[in-house]
Amino acid sequence: MRAEPLRSLAFGAISAAYAQVGPALNNAPSQILVQNLTDSLLVFSFDGIVDHFVLPAGGFFLSDIASNKALGGGLCLSRGDGLWVKVISAPSVGSVYFSVFYGSDN
Repeated sequence: MRAEPLRSLAFGAISAAYAQVGPALNNAPSQILVQNLTDSLLVFSFDGIVDHFVLPAGGFFLSDIASNKALGGGLCLSRGDGLWVKVISAPSVGSVYFSVFYGSDN
């Protein structure tokens, strides 16, 4: 398993319009962890257009759908995809964090 650098977005950069949480993915991840360490309910999207899921303050979303598959197998996000966030109510502290893990044959 390998990890990409941690992506984050501080509360002041989160508004009613979608903002990307860090750069696009360099690798197709088999595991992702999204943490809402702000004090507000937030909406997340994998394309910056469609609402995909919400996270409460202090909540997290962990997806390990492909963690037990061989390299190149299973379901996963694609290289170049990303994560976007917008507010339901504006946060006043904290950040959103996006951790990405992918398989490696090295």
